[in-house]
Amino acid sequence: MPFGNVAAERAAIEMTYDGRCTVTEYRQVKDPVTKATRQQAVTVLEDQPCALSQTSLRAAQRTATDNTIDYDAKLFISPDITIKAAGSRIVVVQDGMTFEGEQAGKPFRYPTHQEIMLKDTGRA
Repeated sequence: MPFGNVAAERAAIEMTYDGRCTVTEYRQVKDPVTKATRQQAVTVLEDQPCALSQTSLRAAQRTATDNTIDYDAKLFISPDITIKAAGSRIVVVQDGMTFEGEQAGKPFRYPTHQEIMLKDTGRA
C-alpha cells in the first residue's frame, strides 16, 4: 500500500516543471505520390511541460574552431507521456537556454513522474 497522496505529490513535482519540450521520433512514412516508404522525422509531442537537470559535463576541443561539449541530462516529465524509442530527439527550452538531446535508454516511470536520460547533441 503506497504512502501519501500520489495526486498531491505529482502536482507538487509538476509545479517545478519550468521547461517545455518537443519530441521527434523517426518513423516509417509512406510518400503519397511515389508510394515509397522511408524513415522520416515526425514531431510527436510539442510544448510539453518538463524539467531538465544536468547530470554530468564533459568538454573536448576537437579543432581550433569546434568545441564540443557533451552533457548527460535527465528529463523529468509526466508519467502519462510515452516516448517510444531510444534515439528520439528531444528539444527542451528552459531558463533561457535550449538543450538538444537524444533519448539514451528506457525511461524510469514512477507514479508521480518519469525520468529519461538524454545525451547532448548540440555544439558550443
